[in-house]
Amino acid sequence: MKNLKRTIAIVCGGDSSEHDVSLRSAQGLYSFFDKERYNIFIVDVKGSDWQVHLDNGDTARIDKNDFSFVCNGERREFDYAYITIHGTPGENGLMQGYFDMIGMPYSTSGVLVEALTFDKFVLNRYLRTFGVNVAPSILVRRGEEDQLDEQQVEKELGMPCFVKPAADGSSFGVSKVKNADQLAPALRLAFMESDEVMIEGFMDGTELSIGCYKTREKSVVFPATEVVTNNEFFDYDAKYNGQVQEITPARISEETARKVAEETSRIYDILHANGIIRVDFIITKDADGNDKVMMLEVNTTPGMTATSFIPQQVRAAGLDIKDVLTEIVENQF
Repeated sequence: MKNLKRTIAIVCGGDSSEHDVSLRSAQGLYSFFDKERYNIFIVDVKGSDWQVHLDNGDTARIDKNDFSFVCNGERREFDYAYITIHGTPGENGLMQGYFDMIGMPYSTSGVLVEALTFDKFVLNRYLRTFGVNVAPSILVRRGEEDQLDEQQVEKELGMPCFVKPAADGSSFGVSKVKNADQLAPALRLAFMESDEVMIEGFMDGTELSIGCYKTREKSVVFPATEVVTNNEFFDYDAKYNGQVQEITPARISEETARKVAEETSRIYDILHANGIIRVDFIITKDADGNDKVMMLEVNTTPGMTATSFIPQQVRAAGLDIKDVLTEIVENQF
């Protein structure tokens, strides 16, 4: 009898500095998926070398013509791709374009949305037109940094400010700049990760991260996580080396929690997103001392290790991550 279980590829790796982080997310997803319902394989993408990890510990080459592979002399095909690449090519639309061309359903948003959310500067400018609150920012392209007027940056954005790669993952190449003299080395660091760099005004407040997914039947916004770190900001060490306190649900008022959840759902709809997204916010204060919800960035392939934000929030919501993943997959069929 033909095997009726869908075969899913957890697509990980990629070509950014977060390659190894992506592998950890893949392992997390592998542990979460319903093995009774699905055949699960991890596919590691690195440049042009795409390898699927087989159950016996061996690997097999992926045929890029149709994303198939050969195991024990038998050609195997996938029914669905769960993309958990942090950075290029899985978070900027390249992998999505490939899967669109071969007709493979996948877990993330489409090409345009992925390209848009990957470029922090463009995303902020786009969402601002829909009334989403974002910090002021300046874009600097490679080769143009000598034309930058550091005093003008300080006048426009104030100090401190953040310098970050505009089109890359958010863990590497980010600097908190406290005076104009620190801009040049911060730009050099950011240009190691991206050809475009964003200088962003500093937002003083409580940092939150909140996940959301939607299907034909439901809309789910998870409880927000409050991010507390003694580091200058939520950097790589804070994210991945435990130098942070993550509090779920966040210690915010019910009214602010409602506003954050509503804004997360609205951003999801503005983008016509698919699968799980995670939106990061800073809760600042307005002139009257009221909480103001400021969007920081949108992550369309959020970390999925057991201790990542999304699994934490799923548990806090009283849900089972296995069921959540099943709903996301089955929504494509």
